[in-house]
Amino acid sequence: MIALSSVYYIKSVSPAALEQQIGESAYEKSARNRKVATAAYYLMFLNYVIYYFYPLSTPLPDFFPWEYWITAVIATGIFLPSMYLMYIGARDAGEETLTPKKEHTLYGGIYEKIRHPQALGEVWLGLVIALYLNSPLLAALSLVFFPTFYYFSLVEEKDLVIRYGQDYTEYRKRTGMFIPKRKPKDE
Repeated sequence: MIALSSVYYIKSVSPAALEQQIGESAYEKSARNRKVATAAYYLMFLNYVIYYFYPLSTPLPDFFPWEYWITAVIATGIFLPSMYLMYIGARDAGEETLTPKKEHTLYGGIYEKIRHPQALGEVWLGLVIALYLNSPLLAALSLVFFPTFYYFSLVEEKDLVIRYGQDYTEYRKRTGMFIPKRKPKDE
């Protein structure tokens, strides 16, 4: 599922490059790809639940070696700020969260601080679900999301430079990808 989600997500974040090949229908096609990618991504977590009930035999323990409440507290401590970032990012991106639009301009709000708040929030979901399911194997497998989401962000940025040109290049100089940039002391 991660491969399917990844392929469609990468296609969905490249509407400007695709537009150079097929014209304005690229944005509609990118929106469809985003919906497929999102559905596959969330179906992947259904597999996590299935694994919980039908675990594979692995050298890893079936459960974390400490009390479950500790794992649940850790999961909640990750989940709440992640959901907040996803919510704020989706709010500030508006409908472009799922439907890329050619006429959309650069975002404001949290996007004035970091360029990929939704990715920064969403990247933790696999680990959070694995922790709630108390599964060391799923937690280990969830680590694949970190380089994957970083790559997604790089691909998206390449397309945003095509889409917005110098405006996006300047925006990248003043905002951090995932962590806010420090302002120079003379400002």
